[in-house]
Amino acid sequence: MLPWQWHYGASNTEPELACLSIERRNFPQFFITAPASCPYLSGRVERKVFTHLVGHDARSLNTQLSQGGFRRSQNIAYRPACDGCAACISVRVPVNTFALTRSFRRTLNTNDDIQATVMKSEATSEHYSLFRSYIDARHGDGGMADMTVLDFSAMIDDNFVDSRLVDYRILDENGRPGRLVGAALIDILGDGLSMIYSFYDPAEARRSLGTLMILDNIARVRRLGLPYLYLGYWVRGSRKMDYKARFLPQERLTAEGWVLHRDPPEPSS
Repeated sequence: MLPWQWHYGASNTEPELACLSIERRNFPQFFITAPASCPYLSGRVERKVFTHLVGHDARSLNTQLSQGGFRRSQNIAYRPACDGCAACISVRVPVNTFALTRSFRRTLNTNDDIQATVMKSEATSEHYSLFRSYIDARHGDGGMADMTVLDFSAMIDDNFVDSRLVDYRILDENGRPGRLVGAALIDILGDGLSMIYSFYDPAEARRSLGTLMILDNIARVRRLGLPYLYLGYWVRGSRKMDYKARFLPQERLTAEGWVLHRDPPEPSS
């Protein structure tokens, strides 16, 4: 569910959530969405707690909320608040202990003709064309299927935080960047980078471009001298999110805090 599709919950009828909407000086105001169908697990209902990332504190607040398991979408930071379900687990990769597997090395070798360039987060018609190809091929029944070029521009451009767009282009025969095959929207946090959204050319399936972009940003965090790459939510039981569990070791956020995991999770029953 995208920000413009969200609906406020009736927090004044829910005493346990009423405190979330009390405005305090120098403290964000939180809200909760109305129930909606879960996009990851069939037959379940989702709700989200969210706040607005605006003003001069947006950058520092983005870091603090990311450390607490929130994700950003445009000028909103959110995290799941679903009744009776805790399947969505925030994950981050501690880049200094991350280990390249044989499969990851193969992906890097396959894509040694691709150059990554970090740019200002501004959407172009070229980006939107690639995004539409990706959505139509991979997520045609998802919440982003009806996004217009204006919606897309808002997703990339509209924020008060420190964000960048990373372009991935195939080098031509002269070694110059050519065709755009992937892009990743990232946030710069106080303790690392957060991968907000990525998309790529579905016709280049052999390249495993989604994996490449994560590996590239792990390396980028290392070069910045920061500890973490935030990957968002791993959802146990959702095939769409299984790929995130491959990047090990990784930390997963629990009620006891961030817990290090060195082994892949056991298959869901």
